[in-house]
Amino acid sequence: MSMLSLEQVRGFVTVAEEGNFRRAAERLRMTQPPLSRQIQKLERDIGVELFDRTQRQVQLTPAGEVFLTEARRLLALAGAAPGTARLVAAGGAGTVRIGFTAASGFGFLGPFLNHIEASLNHVEAGLDRVEIVLREMVSSDQFENLRSGSLDLALARPPFDRTEFDSRLVHSEGLILAVPEQHKLAEDGPLAIEELGGETLLVYAPGPARYFADLVSGILAAVPYTATHELTQVHTMLALVAAGRGLALVPETATHLHPDGVRFRPLIGVEDPVVLHAIWRRDCANPALRRVIELLESLPPAP
Repeated sequence: MSMLSLEQVRGFVTVAEEGNFRRAAERLRMTQPPLSRQIQKLERDIGVELFDRTQRQVQLTPAGEVFLTEARRLLALAGAAPGTARLVAAGGAGTVRIGFTAASGFGFLGPFLNHIEASLNHVEAGLDRVEIVLREMVSSDQFENLRSGSLDLALARPPFDRTEFDSRLVHSEGLILAVPEQHKLAEDGPLAIEELGGETLLVYAPGPARYFADLVSGILAAVPYTATHELTQVHTMLALVAAGRGLALVPETATHLHPDGVRFRPLIGVEDPVVLHAIWRRDCANPALRRVIELLESLPPAP
């Protein structure tokens, strides 16, 4: 089958709307014979008759009725295509694939998404919008997906290759202690880190949760404690804390989960914050991502 041309499709729609070849030709500013030949070629190309020519007025066949709907849609798409292409090139349409760590979803992720979507999608009615696709994964997996092109933007923890990736600090918070509510340390008020000596602490897996593992081990370097259950996700830690399996150092935003059976205590003498970066490849050519990166500058500064 030959490739259909927009000229053929436009001629067909005009004849269908006018119900007459002569009036359709006048509307298209052409003579009737070439229009008739154009429609005949269209029918040969698709292998069905589109018009019933036995009546005084040209009428659509059942196949023609179905084809008319698709033909109008095709013409609408063709008409919108140049504007859509310009919109995509300007970053006003397209897809941005964002990876995020589970912990970033407790407090930062929602407001961040609302901010960028509200700003990106102020476009004219009828045009495509920027679609945000989310993928939850640990930081190390996010970096691999950035390299392969499967992600456009990572919301991840250090360390990362700053020669390969560009970044912006988007969130910073402190660490707090999660304690089973029946534990002797489940009191109100701040707690000195030295008071954890002799306690059993849930720890982070040094591979997939390397950032938290290094951060917590540094903070507890001078504290004699028993490590148990190497974990990667904060919500899993809180579930085990509630079950009395140990204490855990977690980001402040973990309190947003309101887990039953867990009390939270501020820590004295812990200066190292938990940081989150927006990270992207320096050579990324996605125009919609460039718009998101611009919007990062209008985010409130990380505390």
